[in-house]
Amino acid sequence: MARFSRRRFLEDSLLAAAAAAAMPATSVFAGEKQSSSPNEKLGVAVVGCGGQGNSHLSAYASRKDTEVLYVVDPDEKIGGQRVEAVAKKQGRKPQWVADMRKAFDDKSVDLVSTATPNHWHSLVGYWAVKAGKDAYVEKPISHNVNEGRRLFEAARKYGRIVQTGTQCRSMAGSIEAIEYVRSGKIGKVNLARGLCYKRRGSIGARGKYEVPASVNYDLWSGPASILPLTRPKFHYDWHWQWAYGNGDLGNQGIHQMDIARWGLGVNELSSAVMGYGGRLGYEDAGDTPNTEVIIHDFGGQKTLVFEVRGLETAALKDAHVGVIFYGTEGCVVLTSYTSGAAFDPSGKLVKKFNGGGDHFDNFIQAARSRKHQDLRADVLEGHLSSALCHTGNISYRLGQQVSLAELKKGLGSVKCCDDVMDTLDRTTAHLAANKVKVEDVKFTVGPMLKFDPKTETFPGNDAANKLLTREYRKPYVIPAAGEV
Repeated sequence: MARFSRRRFLEDSLLAAAAAAAMPATSVFAGEKQSSSPNEKLGVAVVGCGGQGNSHLSAYASRKDTEVLYVVDPDEKIGGQRVEAVAKKQGRKPQWVADMRKAFDDKSVDLVSTATPNHWHSLVGYWAVKAGKDAYVEKPISHNVNEGRRLFEAARKYGRIVQTGTQCRSMAGSIEAIEYVRSGKIGKVNLARGLCYKRRGSIGARGKYEVPASVNYDLWSGPASILPLTRPKFHYDWHWQWAYGNGDLGNQGIHQMDIARWGLGVNELSSAVMGYGGRLGYEDAGDTPNTEVIIHDFGGQKTLVFEVRGLETAALKDAHVGVIFYGTEGCVVLTSYTSGAAFDPSGKLVKKFNGGGDHFDNFIQAARSRKHQDLRADVLEGHLSSALCHTGNISYRLGQQVSLAELKKGLGSVKCCDDVMDTLDRTTAHLAANKVKVEDVKFTVGPMLKFDPKTETFPGNDAANKLLTREYRKPYVIPAAGEV
């Protein structure tokens, strides 16, 4: 049974008794979606309350069985705005704090839900579970491979429930489509393609900018070194700088990477990976590629190809942000978080999939049942799918700049699937359509890295292994292997 918040227990005891007397014998534990008894509410701290964090606040403040007790954000301006909005929604004002550790010390907090920048995700989860809280950790669940595995280990060691924010796992349409793929209804599936065709403009010139006065930059930076601000827009555009984000592969693409791995039925990382691309079409303060292809080879049996395109592009099989499963007897195309369709080999529509879900509710029900198996996106699933993004980016970051002709020559030796050259041809055609002179482009092309899924390391490759983790700034430290 979950621990329940005792906050305001005395003042609510009479109301609780009256509500209990009026309720039937069954309660939230018997499967009701929400509890209407005040003393059964779970106390929540939401950490990182910007764009996606605002969705977290709304979800918990709208329920009868949860109450937002803390709004945690290093930006006092955002924190103050969110406190007032939550108070209007739930009827009681939460407390704003800049430092999450103050909220974690409060025993009335049962759940921690976080939508910080990526470089904080695993550490928020790690500190939360060590403090005895269950945690909902946004995607990607980690900023690098090592910390995702450490968060999984900590969740199991401390017996806490940790949900990953890959909410497609709770959507009825996605669930039905994946069941269709894995049941063999499109035959044998050896190739899945993830798509992140999402227009991203320039984030502005690289320069020296002032951190907003309302931001505690030490707390915002956390595990990262305190670096000069080199992008014009402080919030959100950190996604495109390696110190904090993982590019669109780890931003939007993690959803589709997760679905692709889910449908392929692979429960470990690939045995080889390579990435190529570049930040093409403009020059700005971003580090991460806006054009990227990642190839994951799962031992020669299954292949996952992922494409990121940040410039204007046409859909592939009606999908801009989606996943395509290629089977011997047809294909399944997911075109949104909640919908998709199956087609026969001639392209004739066979079946449609559609339906939503409530990922936050799934987390809360698992927190009450105390069974991590009840989670749709358990921390282990989040770690594996996030790590596929990270290892792909590691290959890219170790890459060298080469011409298109040299890229084609190098890809000729990649034999894990027949799709490699077709993917390149479509990618270069897309660039040309955006007036990028591909014959003059120097593509960043990473090596095909051998990887050991059991140890989650690159055998004999010190340069690649170094990028499996980062140098943490004390006291914002994720422990090393064996030290959780």
